[in-house]
Amino acid sequence: MSSLHTWTGLLLGWILYAMFLTGTVSYFKDELSQWMRPELPRLSQLPDPAAVAQRVADEVGRIAAGTSQWSLRLPDARNNSVFAFWREPTRDRGRRGFAEAHFDPATGQRVSSRDTQGGDFFYRFHFQFHYMPVLWGRWLAGAAAMVMLVAIIAGVITHKKIFVDFFTFRWGKGQRSWLDAHNALSVFGLPFHLMITYTGLVTLMALYMPWGDRAAFTTPAERQQLTAQLSAFIQPGQPSGQNAPLASVEDMVRQAEQRWGRGSVGRVNAVNPKDAAARVAVTRSDAGRVSMSPQYIEFDGASGRLLAVHDQVGAAAETRGVLYALHLARFGDTATRWLYFLVSFMGTAMVGTGLVMWTVKRRQKLPDPDRPHFGFRLVERLNIASIAGLSIAMAAFLWGNRLLPVALQGRAGLEIDVFFVVWALALLHAVLRPARSAWIEQLWLASVLLFFLPLLNALTTQRPLWHSLVAGDRVFVGIDLMCWALAALHAVVAIGVARRRSNVGPRCNSHPKAGVSAMPGAGA
Repeated sequence: MSSLHTWTGLLLGWILYAMFLTGTVSYFKDELSQWMRPELPRLSQLPDPAAVAQRVADEVGRIAAGTSQWSLRLPDARNNSVFAFWREPTRDRGRRGFAEAHFDPATGQRVSSRDTQGGDFFYRFHFQFHYMPVLWGRWLAGAAAMVMLVAIIAGVITHKKIFVDFFTFRWGKGQRSWLDAHNALSVFGLPFHLMITYTGLVTLMALYMPWGDRAAFTTPAERQQLTAQLSAFIQPGQPSGQNAPLASVEDMVRQAEQRWGRGSVGRVNAVNPKDAAARVAVTRSDAGRVSMSPQYIEFDGASGRLLAVHDQVGAAAETRGVLYALHLARFGDTATRWLYFLVSFMGTAMVGTGLVMWTVKRRQKLPDPDRPHFGFRLVERLNIASIAGLSIAMAAFLWGNRLLPVALQGRAGLEIDVFFVVWALALLHAVLRPARSAWIEQLWLASVLLFFLPLLNALTTQRPLWHSLVAGDRVFVGIDLMCWALAALHAVVAIGVARRRSNVGPRCNSHPKAGVSAMPGAGA
């Protein structure tokens, strides 16, 4: 079990660290998206959702005339604009693409803001890894989650005194210190780590285990019923060919609010608008619901007549919905998201300390610690780039959001390119520099980038920290302060690495080369 825990944790540990860290940030992806679109004004109070839906539906109908499908995400306490996407025909072998835009809730007009994926980039990267084909990325994420589940269970079995070790921490003891830290982080968040790993697998269970569905649901009607229990998006059917204006979307949203309460509507989806066969689905928001099972009301788009109410699913689908909601935490308030963030951050540190401990433990056993074998050097360099380098890349992504010209074509893609280019450079730096120096330099660079990010925001936008404090803009204030807190954290770790480096000599006279054993570990 010890070997199983060690090697499963190592072989996909770098992927798991990236998944944990980007997933942790994703609990505040909506707030981060607001920060990355400073042109969109803060909503001091939420407008009438029904009126907003009608205004934006009219505007989308004008912009995307002839579309077979559109969807609106209405504003809420965490989103200050209406996000819409619609299907548009393309000439690329008959395939259809999607267009998207943000709309002002007050006027319904399309707003001009910088092109960026915002916090959604970290959310998607968390389980798709961006440049990979989507299915490959999700399969890799599933494999990593399964490995994580195995490593957690094997770790519990391996550490017989795991709860005793939770209360033991020996500072400055090299390998023992990293083991203590790893144990403490593991035990404190053990229920969360088990939950988040297992529920991560459940979110994509239909992809990983499709055979049961294929065997049980063989007819199109059965598959349509299955889809209705898993998703509120109505698939476009064949249009009738008869033109008909879309009925009042405002009335449809008001009917939904009468059933669920004011402010409870999250999305409005329409298929075949301006056709006699149009249908509209008004979907309930995820906020306040400890389930991701879809709840929506379906209307006839041409007449506005209520067709069906989908507010219940089967026991299996509801179980899946609850587990899905536990993973995403969209049901929670700000305090709940902060709790998720902190425990998930500890999970990130748990994976990082485990990776570093592998090198710390084995360096002492090398015949010549100054000239380790290739496998050891590979793990050591990947640790540096995956831990410190990822912090640099994520900070550089935010710097790119502020420095790239607002009107630049393909700007959102270039921000992501900045992330990957900087991350690749961090790996190159880790390969070319001595390991101890690379840890210190990369940690200091991450600290500097994070520290000056609020100052860069003040120079490039009209929403500096002092303005946000006066205006009561908690999103901008919170992100600026978080950048400084993370900068301080990286600086403290960098200082600890440097001090450890300077103090190892006097304690290792019996074996002068063994004194470097703890150095890479200090960078975790």
